[in-house]
Amino acid sequence: MERKVRHTLKPLREIWLNIELEKIDTHEGVSVKALLDSGAMGLFMSKRLAEREGFKLEKLERLLRVRNMDGSNNSGGAITHEAEANVYYKGHVERVRLDVCELEKVDIILGMLWLAAHNLEINWETGEVKMIRCPPICGKYMGKKDIAKKEIVKRKKARKADIDDEKDLR
Repeated sequence: MERKVRHTLKPLREIWLNIELEKIDTHEGVSVKALLDSGAMGLFMSKRLAEREGFKLEKLERLLRVRNMDGSNNSGGAITHEAEANVYYKGHVERVRLDVCELEKVDIILGMLWLAAHNLEINWETGEVKMIRCPPICGKYMGKKDIAKKEIVKRKKARKADIDDEKDLR
């Protein structure tokens, strides 16, 4: 009996997410594409992105050696710094620490630790990613209205603080 292969199925080889990164110190947002990579263990930010967007870098106590799949040392060298940011994706929000390193064609990599923690639902034909099984630490399922309300409240508080500062100067 001959087995017929379904030729209409064309699964994607890579899954990219359009995410927002928020700097912790200034609350400025940056839109980037993040690669989901089950071959990488951690979460990574390119040095190029960190420098271009002015992310605050924290020096690691010990450097982290980066090894390629074949066990050789990575040409980009060791990881010496990390950056903290809030990640926003389709109503999901969480604070993460990203190792900053040389990445050639990618700004952000979300690796196996992140993937396993969130246990995503992925449609490999369309690239649609649903975050329906997030861990409790995530601010999951915040709708656009909730995020907008939170931003409005934050701006009102900042304006009130500015007004109070002006009163103190008088």
